[in-house]
Amino acid sequence: QVQLVESGGGLVQAGGSLRLSCAASGRTFSTYAMGWFRQAPGKERECVAAISRNGGRTSSADSVKGRFPISRENGKNTVSLQMNSLKYEDTAVYYCAANPTEFATTVLTLLRSYDYWGQGTQVTVSS
Repeated sequence: QVQLVESGGGLVQAGGSLRLSCAASGRTFSTYAMGWFRQAPGKERECVAAISRNGGRTSSADSVKGRFPISRENGKNTVSLQMNSLKYEDTAVYYCAANPTEFATTVLTLLRSYDYWGQGTQVTVSS
């Protein structure tokens, strides 16, 4: 199993940047595909970005493409989401998620594909 702890959320003005980090416990981090999801009030949780366990493949939602690059450092058991050019509509609770995959290049973007979740971190963008 893996435990996930997010950090880096906060309040930022529109157009600003934040960097979210997710620290994972355990020695098998490199066997997990990772994802960042978000959930705004009254809305369903959605995948923002995801990365394969070897870091070689990524996927981003159209709404954040080009603004929110995802990266990971397997040696440090961390995955990050750099959020640039933030918009009011990016306001949400952001969650880190993990799931082991058989293949090193598999990217998981569906909510139901993930078994392990962090507690979430609030991101608020003021307009």
